[in-house]
Amino acid sequence: MKQVMGMLGALVALALIGGCWFISQRNGLIALDEDVNKAWSDVDTQLQRRNDLIPNLVSTVKGYASHEEGVFTGIADARSKLAGATSPKEKAEADAALTAGLGRLLAIAENYPELKANENFIRLQDELSGTENRIAVARKRYNEIVKRYNMSIRQFPGSFFAGTLGLTTREYFEPPQGHDAVVNAPKVNFD
Repeated sequence: MKQVMGMLGALVALALIGGCWFISQRNGLIALDEDVNKAWSDVDTQLQRRNDLIPNLVSTVKGYASHEEGVFTGIADARSKLAGATSPKEKAEADAALTAGLGRLLAIAENYPELKANENFIRLQDELSGTENRIAVARKRYNEIVKRYNMSIRQFPGSFFAGTLGLTTREYFEPPQGHDAVVNAPKVNFD
């Protein structure tokens, strides 16, 4: 009888340990999924911040270079695409187009010394520069969390739970041209 009680106690303890392990694994994957969602929200917030700064920058430059309508139209189109993008790939493509347009806009500013000295323009450039840094940090954090999440749902034991929770791999937020686009990004001079 003592032996049976001991075995029963061991089975109960094993079941409790297994249940705790199961709950821990499942909750860990759910927490990682939420971390990815939060990190993406941070990226999206910074992209939106930049998107909101651009009309002020464009209108400031327009006052000095109204004949550059093609650049202004291109930026407006890129902003619209960024606002309508939903996936990391779509956001990255729209972001690349917007970055290229901003580079052209700031290159125009180089031709107008009085614009470069305009206090509003200088302030907007500083805000834009800070936002670009925030975007880079948010993108890096997002990609790190996505990597950890993707590894967790593809490796055992996470792969065991991922299907039952409906978790699938997430895409990274990368420029459409890949690493070369970041390394060879257009130079923007704020001097």
